[in-house]
Amino acid sequence: MSQHHAPARTRVAPSPTGDPHVGTAFMALFDLAWARKTGGQFVLRIEDTDQNRLVPGSEQQIFESLDWLGLSPDEGPREGGSHGPYRQSERLETYAPFVEKLLASGHAYLCWCSADRLKELREQQQQSKQAVTGYDRMCLGLTREERAQLPGFAEHPVVRMLVPDDVPLEFDDLIRGRVSAPRPDDQVILKADGFPTYHLAVVVDDHLMGITTIVRGEEWISSTPKHLLLYRWLGFDVPQFAHMPLLRNTDRSKISKRKNPAARLLWFREQGYLPEAVRNFLQLLGYPPSADGEEVATFEEFVEHFSWDKVNTTGPIFDLTKLDWLNGHYIRDLDPDELADRIIEWAKETGEWPEKPSKRHVELLRGATPLIQPRLTRLNEALPQLDFLFAADDELEVDDDAVASLRDDAIPVLETAIVEVEAAEPFSHEELMARLRARLVDEMGIKAKFAFAPVRVAVTGRKVSPPLFESMELLGRESTLVRLRALHARLLEAATAEG
Repeated sequence: MSQHHAPARTRVAPSPTGDPHVGTAFMALFDLAWARKTGGQFVLRIEDTDQNRLVPGSEQQIFESLDWLGLSPDEGPREGGSHGPYRQSERLETYAPFVEKLLASGHAYLCWCSADRLKELREQQQQSKQAVTGYDRMCLGLTREERAQLPGFAEHPVVRMLVPDDVPLEFDDLIRGRVSAPRPDDQVILKADGFPTYHLAVVVDDHLMGITTIVRGEEWISSTPKHLLLYRWLGFDVPQFAHMPLLRNTDRSKISKRKNPAARLLWFREQGYLPEAVRNFLQLLGYPPSADGEEVATFEEFVEHFSWDKVNTTGPIFDLTKLDWLNGHYIRDLDPDELADRIIEWAKETGEWPEKPSKRHVELLRGATPLIQPRLTRLNEALPQLDFLFAADDELEVDDDAVASLRDDAIPVLETAIVEVEAAEPFSHEELMARLRARLVDEMGIKAKFAFAPVRVAVTGRKVSPPLFESMELLGRESTLVRLRALHARLLEAATAEG
């Protein structure tokens, strides 16, 4: 436990309304860091009170995404804990006594205004450009019978909090210091269907779950005065607040799943990013490196140096170029066998490979991984670079442009290469390189880049490929010869047709 801070309880509280947002991971990262820094606990709560927007499978995706990033909670719907249930939809009976308390104390009131009436009110306020907008308190102080005599009546009321004129608008923030927020209106805290709104549920749940530090995006600054009122009215201890900067696109707009695929947390996994690189990237978005120029840092190093006053308050730009650089660094640091494992796992998860790939394909991939590792940026680049290894010899696609780029001496080059490949013993990349260099470069006097080009096109089907001789060794003598002979026959046929 830290010598300077009591053990903190933090939470992340996403809604299962679609693919998890990258902002969920951003908040969870800082939640978990503070919990670990202080020897506390990190809680996952599912906020599913908006039943109309729920998406099947979304909750499971939240679990899996946080697990993938190494941000698994200490308590949650799956893990359990002494402060459950951890789904708001399973806590509905919890909120009713607090709503009754607010009504009885005069801090809340029933509102029977219909949706049409509220819409009309908003339109009128917008047209008149009123300085103060929001609910006009038409229902305040009225009985059901009295309100029913007026226009825009709805049978099932909501409950609104009665925000006083002298509501405090300033509060202390761990990241931003003293913060001033706009004046709130009379927020709905209980909907007509009996479900609490976010504002009531979050306050009650955070209190009952013992949350001491609330980490959330800066868009919630404007709601904080409402929440502080509820804490005070209900007699709850007030937690600390840390309002994080919003992640932004390169045009400074707020990152969203509609405009930016990278806003989807699952996108990073689909694209072949490593979880440790994504986590490191999120650290850098909200926090400076622990030392100048040392941008690569583990989560443990992040926790060791963590302090709220170092968190960036300016909306960080989501720069995927930096993420690619980080991912390439982490890929190059992996043991080749582990990298091969990750490529295989990625290929199975994305459907590029079947759940049980062939033994031959796995062996080829493991053998080829060291060849592509130095130039690999993401896992999804691996299979396209190696597709020639997995293709049947008679199904190899040879690029027409690559063939067209070959010089006139390609036919004798291939004839010589075939002889040397047949004779190579042992069939190793060292032996192949020595033989072909001696015959094609030294004896025939062809520059290496031209001498090996027909061999590369024949073996891989393209002008650019992983190291040639290592690729030939992986393919084996028989496949290499079949491919060399196939391109030789194609070039002979073309030459005969021209002649």
